[in-house]
This record gives sequence, C-alpha cells and structure tokens, in this order.
Amino acid sequence: MTPLSVALLAGAITLALSLVLPLLVKPLLVRLGIMDVPNERSSHERPVLRGLGLAVLIAMLVGGAAAVLLFATRGWTGHAVWDALLVIVIGSLCAGLLGLTEDLRGLSVPVRSAALLLIAAGSALGVLFAAGQFGGGDGLGHGPGLDGGAARPLTAPLANLAPLSDATTASSTLPVWGAVLLVVYAVLFISSYINVANFMDGLNGISGFHGVIAGLTFAAVGWVQDMPWLVAAGLVLAAGFAGFLPWNLTKPGAFLGDVGSYLLGGATALTSFAALVSGAPLLATIGPMVIYFGDVGVTLVKRVRAGKRWDEPHKEHTYQRIQQRGYSHVQASAMTAACTLAASLLGLASCFTPLWGTLMLLAGGFAVLVLYLALPRLLPARSA
Repeated sequence: MTPLSVALLAGAITLALSLVLPLLVKPLLVRLGIMDVPNERSSHERPVLRGLGLAVLIAMLVGGAAAVLLFATRGWTGHAVWDALLVIVIGSLCAGLLGLTEDLRGLSVPVRSAALLLIAAGSALGVLFAAGQFGGGDGLGHGPGLDGGAARPLTAPLANLAPLSDATTASSTLPVWGAVLLVVYAVLFISSYINVANFMDGLNGISGFHGVIAGLTFAAVGWVQDMPWLVAAGLVLAAGFAGFLPWNLTKPGAFLGDVGSYLLGGATALTSFAALVSGAPLLATIGPMVIYFGDVGVTLVKRVRAGKRWDEPHKEHTYQRIQQRGYSHVQASAMTAACTLAASLLGLASCFTPLWGTLMLLAGGFAVLVLYLALPRLLPARSA
C-alpha cells in the first residue's frame, strides 16, 4: 500500500461508518431523551433529536486510528507519517467527548472553558512534539511521499512557488520564546474555533457542508505539499461529516449536538494548526475558517457595541439572518458553504504564489468575507 491508498482507505472507512452508525446511535439517543428544544438561539420550530455527532465521532475515530496504525506499521521512514495524525485523532476525540458531556449533563462555563484550554494546550504541545520542536518527531514535512517513495523535499519544486513551505520551518527547532508564543497562539486558536463551530451550528446542513469543505481543502493542501498524514486527516474529516449530511437533511432529521460541533471545531482547528507548523502556507491552513471566524467575530462585536450580553442566546449571526429573509435552511447553509469554498480555494492558491500573490489572495479572501456579511442586506426577502 502507498500512503495515498492508506489515506483513501481511511476516508472510505470513515464514510461507511458515518452513514451506517446512526442506525445504532439514534435509538440510544431516543432512550436518553436527548432532544433539541427550540429556544432563543434556534432556527427550527419543533423538537429535533440531537447528539448524532456521536456517530460521526466514532466513525472518525475508527477511520483516523486505522490510518495511524497503517502508517505506523508499514515500515516507512519517519515518525511524521503517523504521529501528527495521532495527535489530531486524540485531540478531536477529546473535543467530541467534552461536547458529549455537555449534551448529556451540561457543564458550567468555567469547567467547560478550562477543559477547552486543556485540550487545546495538550494538542498544541503534541503537534509541536511531532514536528520535532522538543526532540520528538522527525518534522511533519518528512516521511514517504504519497506514492510510497521518498518524500520530495518541500524546498523543491514548490519552494519557489510557496515561500512559507520551506522544510526548515518544520524541522528546525524554534527558540524557547518562539515555541511559547506558538503554543499560546494555538491554545487561543483551537479553543476559540471549537466555540465558533458550536455557535455556527444552527441550520440544517451548515456544519456538514463545512466539515466536507474544510476536510477536502486540507486533503488538497496535503496533496500539493506531499504530506500524506494531512491528506488522511482531511479525508477523514470530510468523510465523517459527509456521512452525517443525509441524516441531517432528510426527515425527520437529526442534529449533531455539542458532541458533533465540538468535534468539527476541534478537528478543523487541530488539522489547520498541524498543517501550519508543518510548513503549509498560512492562507491555505485558515481558508476554510475565515467565514466562520468572521461571522462570529463581527456578530459578537455588534452585540457588545449595542450593549447586549455577548453570551446570551440569539439569532443574529449572518447565516441566521439569511434564513430569516425567507430562505430555507439548506439554501442559507449552501450560501455560507459557497463563501467558505471560495475562501478555501483562494487559500489553496497561495501554495502556488510568491508573496505579492499571497497578498492579493488575502485581499480576495477579505472581499469574500465582506460579501458574505452583506448578504442579509443584499438578498431579496422571500415570502414564506
């Protein structure tokens, strides 16, 4: 087997399980009475079963673990083929289990916040260890190439196209202060995005679409940068949420619950950070996250400026305001997904541009975000 075939197999396993496991998980959720009852934050009008993200969590755990085991036992040179992926699998599992606890019994804000910070810190340290920053792995850019042979160095032929993809970025040891700053950034980045994904999980389809787009984007970055572990991580993420979509979009429907939204945020942010540390261009790693971060950030700022509590339930996010214009859940989710896809493609293009091109792509991503935020004002209202 080649690393690429391992990544494809992991994605296929995840997709199959994500499609089938709800048959077993739904009866359990029904017995536990885990229902999403409409409240001030909800965009639905009737109680809906939630917690189906548990099926996605199990599917991604099995698929990711299969990839780790196959990478680790094939005799390929270099830890980095599997240890970065192991960190992503474990970190994502912890995020999902935290969400499951929230679904089942609820958590106080201090406890939940502390747990998020611990998950983010542990995951960040694990990624840096895999990158060789603490004498652990061989550097995330090392290991066999996608065809099973020796990896082509990131310095050739891509270095002239993507200055940020220098292998020395991943393999050389950072000074202590640099490692500390990177960990602080990662803790804030990962914990924040788990919350962001939870805030944005308010319409049918929106989280499923997001997981598929983010996962495929990371897989594409891994393909371009010749990082098999990133291809596998991206395909597992995309497959997990692709399998959830039919259950979410068909009647009677079901929601991810906190277990699924925390999983989505954790897996996306962890994969993004690992790709960044490995030497992937910054824009390529954050492209799928621009719209979500922008929506939540702008909404919270508006609420604070209006004298409202930022943490109370509301329906003022851009995606919710689009739906309130008379568009269906799927239509509003598809518009959000289209903007996420556009930002992701712009980020992916940064793998092939010098600095001036990267700046132009950054401006393009900002333009996509501005357009998305303006959609509730630009779209004509539709009657019910």
